[in-house]
Amino acid sequence: MPRSEPFERHADRYDEWFETHPEAYRSEVEALRRLLPRPGFGVEIGVGSGRFASPLGMRVGIDPAGEMLAHARDRGIDVVTGVAEALPFPEETFDTALIVTTICFVDDVFRTVSEARRVLRPDGSLVIGYIDKNSPIGRRYQEQKADNPFYREAVFVSTAELVDELEAAGFTDFEFVQTICHWPADIDDPEPIEEGYGEGSFVGIKAVR
Repeated sequence: MPRSEPFERHADRYDEWFETHPEAYRSEVEALRRLLPRPGFGVEIGVGSGRFASPLGMRVGIDPAGEMLAHARDRGIDVVTGVAEALPFPEETFDTALIVTTICFVDDVFRTVSEARRVLRPDGSLVIGYIDKNSPIGRRYQEQKADNPFYREAVFVSTAELVDELEAAGFTDFEFVQTICHWPADIDDPEPIEEGYGEGSFVGIKAVR
């Protein structure tokens, strides 16, 4: 079952996070932009309210939560209701697939990335942005998850675990970026964006079909 109920009930609260943490949000967008210089025809899987799809040039967004899709539609995204493990698109439809802060909510990571690969064109790219479970923020989110309606049922993954799933699905040619070294509420200026992973709590991976 998709973990969409909190996002249906608290869609406005979710969307307001980006207004109250603007520099953390901007840092995450810019980190992912480094992996997406020319997205072509792109889809965001788990598009949510469209906060990443819109600035990063994704034209299509899919999500199980209708209230979130309403926000994404208002941001100019062509929205589709559905889940990551069973994408309602033909094979080789998109140049780019994007998954941001969603991988911890899917029921099956391998099926999710396999479906992303299926709908990508040859040499298409999958970009995933997420909070690494072994990072300072990842550990804090896990410690406090019982108090957060969004993260209560989340299953965080490490970079090593995610790379294993991507390789098993057939992806290659990995690139990594990282940012967010401070708690989001304490960030007053854009965070540095570096290659690799292991220091920043927010990691971006680009993998090629």
